[in-house]
Amino acid sequence: MKKILTAVFALVSILVFAGCGSIATTSQTGSAEKPAVNETSLANGQNAVTKPANAAKADGYATRKLAGGTPITLTIGNTVIPATLNGSKAAKDLLSRLPYTVTLRHFAHDYCGVMKEPLAYDAKDVHNGWMNGDIDFATDGNYFTILYKDEDISQQFGYQVNLGVINAPLSVMDTLSDEITVKIELAK
Repeated sequence: MKKILTAVFALVSILVFAGCGSIATTSQTGSAEKPAVNETSLANGQNAVTKPANAAKADGYATRKLAGGTPITLTIGNTVIPATLNGSKAAKDLLSRLPYTVTLRHFAHDYCGVMKEPLAYDAKDVHNGWMNGDIDFATDGNYFTILYKDEDISQQFGYQVNLGVINAPLSVMDTLSDEITVKIELAK
């Protein structure tokens, strides 16, 4: 009986700390307050999340910095999150599919959802872990992911291919519903 309980505890622990494995709710985060996000209104009534002029320090933004890349937007309802895709084979495959819509669920470290068709990728680009703010493709389940916290424990998670980063305060992710539909488009 003790062995069974130990095995169950180990399995639950793995699921809680796995990206795409555990749903995080406001009761788990300890706050029903939504963080402040800088937004500007667009002509079509959407809100664009913008980076404030004094955001030169990395506080609250993606850890990974991309030089160049392709600007895109992630539109969730009335929220538009600017992002940048890198030049990887997987990112180029995603670009060829734009506009692309995917449904994501909120988990412990990320928003994650299954893509209908896997992205093509180079085996050399597959790695463990992520950096906060990364947009990744997880090859073990055709997962499109927006990973916005817990990079310090992320090395235990494999099969990651980085596609790019979000260019908004990471706190914007905590303002979204538990299930979201994301429309990915080239930035205008």
